[in-house]
Amino acid sequence: MTKSKKIFKLIIILIGVLYATVTFATQQKTLNQYSKNCEELSEQIQEQEEYKQELSKKKDDINSTEFIEETAREKLDMYLPNEKVYIDAGY
Repeated sequence: MTKSKKIFKLIIILIGVLYATVTFATQQKTLNQYSKNCEELSEQIQEQEEYKQELSKKKDDINSTEFIEETAREKLDMYLPNEKVYIDAGY
């Protein structure tokens, strides 16, 4: 083999290795971004699950008789029959 063919092969190999290295680094960077996004989305899912549980509990509380009676007393000034209401006039 002539010297020029050896140099040509070496250059081709170096270009291939350089291309593979750059491609690998780029893909690794993209993979890291995807992993970070996945973690952020997992946290958001967890927060939304907790919020959903809070809303479910609030829904159950709203449908309870105690909540309905308390709301009627406080906001609508409604009271049960035979219930005595005392108002403190001494501010």
